[in-house]
Amino acid sequence: MSHANAALIERFYTAFQQLDAEGMNACYAGDALFRDPVFGELRGNEIGDMWRMLTQRAQGFSVSFSGVEATAEAGSANWVANYIFTQSKRPVVNRVHSRFLFRDGRIVEQHDAFDLWTWSRQALGIKGALLGWTPFMKDAIRAQARKGLDAYRAKAARS
Repeated sequence: MSHANAALIERFYTAFQQLDAEGMNACYAGDALFRDPVFGELRGNEIGDMWRMLTQRAQGFSVSFSGVEATAEAGSANWVANYIFTQSKRPVVNRVHSRFLFRDGRIVEQHDAFDLWTWSRQALGIKGALLGWTPFMKDAIRAQARKGLDAYRAKAARS
């Protein structure tokens, strides 16, 4: 096990626990790739802006992590986020498995996997329970997340 990359993962999630987006972003390479079921694929500065947006909007937030494993090239961890989903004011418990690739002591790829239907049932209520498994709803969730991130980035660029 690569202790340096395991420490990098632990530093990343510790910063997340503290809602420290800049600390999280310092763990990524400038050309990093991030992928998850809600935001889809993000690259470079988009990743940092996603974490800034999420940490600034966090309500009722806590995160725990476990199962950190790492080699010189790759790693993984499990984490659980508890929060209030901003749009619906509904509580969410999201269980995520992250896979990482590393280069020069930084994260170059992060792939977060979780059950989008489970997430949508919690975040969206009955609409998520009835439709969250459908490709249409999954695409709508991704489009809404992307729209929110694009609006956040546009506002930040004007500031």
